[in-house]
Amino acid sequence: MDLHSYQKLIADIYLSKDKQRGLDKTFNWLIEEIGELAQAIRKGEPDTIREEFADCLAWLLSVGTILGVDAETALKKYAAGCPKCGTIPCQCKEHG
Repeated sequence: MDLHSYQKLIADIYLSKDKQRGLDKTFNWLIEEIGELAQAIRKGEPDTIREEFADCLAWLLSVGTILGVDAETALKKYAAGCPKCGTIPCQCKEHG
């Protein structure tokens, strides 16, 4: 499944609820799921990591849909490589 189709699927499943919940609360759910992914990573639980990753992606797409952001269009930022140095792999020097 491509990203556009996945965003549409998530919207078909959840957009009505997401709109009722509103942007702020939907965004808060995304942040909560990111915290759950962080816990799974710390615990080294591959199955839970996969599940939480999927949850994070679904909530991110929900936020994007509410904001009118098409994920595939947004990803064009990286189509030619690193947006700062323009290379693949990135050749930027790390800071801090």
